[in-house]
Amino acid sequence: MVFHFLGVLTVIGKKNSRDLLQRIEEKLVEITEGTTKILVPKKSLDKKVPPKEPAFFNPAAKLTRDFSILAYSAFWEDFDKPKIFLDGLAGLGARSLRVANEISDVEMAVANDVNSEGLNIAQDSMKLNEISNFDTSENEICRFFGSYSKKGKRGSIVDVDPFGSPTKYFDCAIRATMHGGMLSVTATDLQVLHGLSKRSCQRKYHGVPIKTEYSNEIAIRLILGCLEFVAGRLEIQIIPQFVQHDMHYYRAYLKILNKPGQKEQLGYIIHCKSCGRRKSVMKQKEVCEICHSKLDVAGPLWVGQLFEKEFVMKMNEMVPKLVVDKRCQKILEKCILESEMPVTYYTLDEIASKMQKSPLKMKNMIKKLQDAGFVASPTSLNPNGFRTDCSIDEIIKLLS
Repeated sequence: MVFHFLGVLTVIGKKNSRDLLQRIEEKLVEITEGTTKILVPKKSLDKKVPPKEPAFFNPAAKLTRDFSILAYSAFWEDFDKPKIFLDGLAGLGARSLRVANEISDVEMAVANDVNSEGLNIAQDSMKLNEISNFDTSENEICRFFGSYSKKGKRGSIVDVDPFGSPTKYFDCAIRATMHGGMLSVTATDLQVLHGLSKRSCQRKYHGVPIKTEYSNEIAIRLILGCLEFVAGRLEIQIIPQFVQHDMHYYRAYLKILNKPGQKEQLGYIIHCKSCGRRKSVMKQKEVCEICHSKLDVAGPLWVGQLFEKEFVMKMNEMVPKLVVDKRCQKILEKCILESEMPVTYYTLDEIASKMQKSPLKMKNMIKKLQDAGFVASPTSLNPNGFRTDCSIDEIIKLLS
């Protein structure tokens, strides 16, 4: 990330003196993400927790924005409908600016927020990049999406990136996404999704989590499960294309089709804390088949695919064409490998702990499983995690 102090007067031009003094006091800094110049408050770069005033910007979320550019570029590559990007909670417009500047043939990226100061900064960033396919909107998010909810006006990609839970925006965001378009959502309420308050999670996501080694996957599946619940009520089908977890961010990218889904995708994950067995089921079970202990149950949640293999491969092909973090390619390669693997993953440490041995190296674990006739791959959700169709008791027997 490149940045330097910017003479605010040269960017802002003539504005009222109070606004101008505030902007000078805050000291905007010009940074570069990808190939896009973005003005951000200096405090966003100085403080561990970026302030919300004058507008929120998290520099540590650059990786998630890089993945957005890859996903949107891949999605729009052969798209034959208007390329309209709707950013419901834009802040100072970092993602929208990058979409408008870095992806070819984007007709319009619209950055919406209720914070006028953030939108003013976004407009100044637009001038720095000399782009004309960028606009701002100052409105409550659902009113904004509502203005794009009629046929012929909907966005081909719609994004929701809030503080905390995105669930209260699912309905209006889906309605603003055209048939065959993409919806991308962020969730940052990790305490809720990881089981600190099951009641709160059930209220927000229509499902309950359990605390496991793969809690991040359960969290993602709860988000997708809630989306499926809302979409089903609207007779809309969702098809997950790509999911990502980084720090306290969960991101999901879905294709939206204006027709009901034909396959039941809501189910449960059962987990035995005694022996470690876990699997996805369509109906809840109470007793472990291996050790007969009581099972923990997560859900209802999404039990279908997390990755569309062809789409992720296309994302990976975009990496050398765009300026993104080097980590993107390694993560995408893991996504491709795990795209057709079973629900949930194991960790090397978990297996080692049960066997009271030092953990194997990932490549050795994968090879042992594959040599024994099982499918196995690393997972993008945990550097220590792997997916396989081999059950926990069979893994331990194989390694004994």
